[in-house]
Amino acid sequence: MGCSKNLYDSEVLMGQLKANDKAVVHEEEGNIVVVNTCGFIDNAKEESVNTILDQIQKKQSGAIDQLFVTGCLSERYKPDLEKEMPEVDAYFGTTDLPQLLKALGADYKHELLGERVTTTPKNFAYFKVSEGCDRPCSFCAIPLMRGKHRSTPIEELVLRAEKLAQNGVKELLLIAQDLTYYGLDLYKKRRLADLLLALVKVEGIEWIRLHYAFPTGFPMEVIEVMKREPKICNYLDIPLQHISDNILKSMRRGTTKQKTTDLIRDIRKILPEIAIRTTLIVGYPGETVEDFEILKHWVREMRFERLGCFTYSHEENTYAYELKDDLPQEIKQERANEIMKIQSEISWEQNQKKVGKTYRCVIDRKQGDYFVGRTEIDSPDVDNEVLIDAKKYYLKTGDFANVEIFEATDFDLYGIPSNSSTLVD
Repeated sequence: MGCSKNLYDSEVLMGQLKANDKAVVHEEEGNIVVVNTCGFIDNAKEESVNTILDQIQKKQSGAIDQLFVTGCLSERYKPDLEKEMPEVDAYFGTTDLPQLLKALGADYKHELLGERVTTTPKNFAYFKVSEGCDRPCSFCAIPLMRGKHRSTPIEELVLRAEKLAQNGVKELLLIAQDLTYYGLDLYKKRRLADLLLALVKVEGIEWIRLHYAFPTGFPMEVIEVMKREPKICNYLDIPLQHISDNILKSMRRGTTKQKTTDLIRDIRKILPEIAIRTTLIVGYPGETVEDFEILKHWVREMRFERLGCFTYSHEENTYAYELKDDLPQEIKQERANEIMKIQSEISWEQNQKKVGKTYRCVIDRKQGDYFVGRTEIDSPDVDNEVLIDAKKYYLKTGDFANVEIFEATDFDLYGIPSNSSTLVD
C-alpha cells in the first residue's frame, strides 16, 4: 500500500522469500498473505485498514491460512491494531524485516545485496538511495515511522544498479524520503551529484530520474550534472507544499516564498528545458483565504510542468497536531480542486506546444487499444502518458521509440511512431 518506497520494500521482501525457496507472488492469491501498509495520511490509513479487514475475512472463511501486517501503519499503530484486529497473526514495523522473515519460515540473507523481485514493468525500477528523514516538517509523520535519515553508500548503490541493468532495467527512479540530504550522514556533505556521476557509468541504464528532493539546502551542482549527463532526465520532483510565508513558517519548512521562487528560477536558468514536478498541501491549519490566493497566484506565475495537490491531514504526534484543524474537509477539497483546475489549464497549454514535435519515448505497457509510453519528462503513474494506437502500430514494451505527437489533451499525448516498420500489416 502507499508510496513507491513501500513498493521497493515489498520487492526486497519478495527477493528474500524467493532466495529461501518460497513461492511468492505480488497481489495474487496465496495461502499466506503479507500486507505492507501505509500510515501517511487519513486516506492511505483507511485504505490499509480496509485491506487488512478484507484479508481477515478471507482468513475466517478459510481462503488463506495466515495473515501478517508490516509497514508504516503497523510501525505507528501496532498496539492499537493488535487490540482492534487480533485476527492478524503478527504485526511488524518498518525495520522488522528479519523478524517478519522468521515468522514466514525464512532466514534473512545478508548476502542478497540489492536482490529483489521487481513488480514494475521490466524497463524501470524504483531505486531507494536512503531511508528515513531528519527534516522537522510540522505536518509529516514520516520520521515517526521511518526514523532518522540513513544514506546507502555509493558503492553499494552502484552494485544494485548493475544487477538491475543485468535484468533488463533501463530506467532508475531515484527515491528517498529526502533526496537532497543524501550523503550528509555518511560523508558529512551532500553527495547526490557524486552518486549520479557514479550511476551514469552503469552499462544498460539509459534514464535516471530524481524524485522527492527537499528545496532547503538543494545542491545546485546536481543541476549542473543533469545538464552535462544525457542519461539523467531533465526532470526534478521537488515537493514545495505551500508558498505563503505564514504557512511555510508554521510548516517549519526552513524557507520563504522569495527563496523558493529564486531556487526554481535559478534551476530553470541553468537548465531551461527541465521539467519540474511539485506537490502542494491545501487546508493546513490557519490557511486563510489570503494565503490560498497567494498560492493560486504563484502556481499561475511559476507554471510548473507537473503538479499534484493534497488536502491537509491532521496527524497525531506531529508538531501541527497541536494546532487547530480549522478548515472543513469540503473547503480543503474545493481548494485542491481549484489548484488542479489551474494546473490542468497550464498542462493543456504546454501540451499543445508538443503537437507536431517528435519525442523519444519508452514504452511501458499495452493497455486496451493503446501502447502506453512516456517522454523523458514524465514519471510512471503520476505524469502524462503518450498513447499510440495498437491497432495501427506495433511496439515492443520496454523499448524506446521516437514518437511524433499529433494530438494533446491536458494530461495525455497521442502519437505516431516515426519508424514505418512499426506499422501493423
